[in-house]
Amino acid sequence: MQRHVGIIGTGSVGTSVAVSTLHAGVASALWLHDLNAARAEGEAMDLAHGAAFYPECELRTATLAEMRQCRVVVVAAGRNSRPGETRLDLLRDNARVIAEIGRGLAGYTGTVVMVTNPVDVLTLVMQQASGLAPEHVLGTGTMLDTARLRQMLGRELGPAVNSIHAQVVGEHGDSEVVLWSGAQVGGVPVRQWPGWRPEAETRLAHAVRVAAYEVIQRKGATNHAIGLVTARLLRSLLRNERRVLTVSRVQQGALGLQGVALSLPTVVGADGATQVLVPQMDEAETAALMHSAQVLKTAASHLHE
Repeated sequence: MQRHVGIIGTGSVGTSVAVSTLHAGVASALWLHDLNAARAEGEAMDLAHGAAFYPECELRTATLAEMRQCRVVVVAAGRNSRPGETRLDLLRDNARVIAEIGRGLAGYTGTVVMVTNPVDVLTLVMQQASGLAPEHVLGTGTMLDTARLRQMLGRELGPAVNSIHAQVVGEHGDSEVVLWSGAQVGGVPVRQWPGWRPEAETRLAHAVRVAAYEVIQRKGATNHAIGLVTARLLRSLLRNERRVLTVSRVQQGALGLQGVALSLPTVVGADGATQVLVPQMDEAETAALMHSAQVLKTAASHLHE
């Protein structure tokens, strides 16, 4: 398998994942697949024409059967959110697509990265349909929400984004939870930062929560930032960096959570999303996380009605 990566779905998100992955130089081969075979072939050709500007990487289309040879398969198939709808509104349409892909990956020995929204419930759908171990089916989860939070905090407070350590957990969606109690800037708690006002927490949490809707309203889809997020996740998987990332996976006991996929800080390396960590949370944040888990469980239950 070496560092072969497959991408299923070559819409705006899948192609942004491809571009970011190529520039990151983390894959030795990048294979594309789409229900529209001509589109996948066109994207592969277009990307290959830029080979002089990114690290060497084999680039071609592949069948779903061939995807099983890849070390990591990224699933970006399905439709995007429409203006005015939530990620959970997407659920029924995309669940059918993901379940079919999952059944085709039964027995696969690599790791599946879910990007399609609503990513948490679809991570659960993929894990159940494929039969893969929970640690080998992970979604990008709240990695993007966390990145948005850090960007907004950097703009608010001044320090570089890379000096800000703050996390969003739970659903990648409306019930997500910002962990203000553990947020820090260079080791200094955000709540102790000079000039910090408590009301900023509500304002910034709302801005993070609606960020995707704001982008979709203006350009119809979010794709560039999630492409960068996914490439960063692939780097940790392919290089066994064992980074702690807020990825979504089916939980097996952390905080008493079972059978629901949501994001918590998790060690990600060559063996997948293995060690789930329990972050510092106050009582309100813990209660909000439990609520988020219930929202996701309820959404998943609608698939069986």
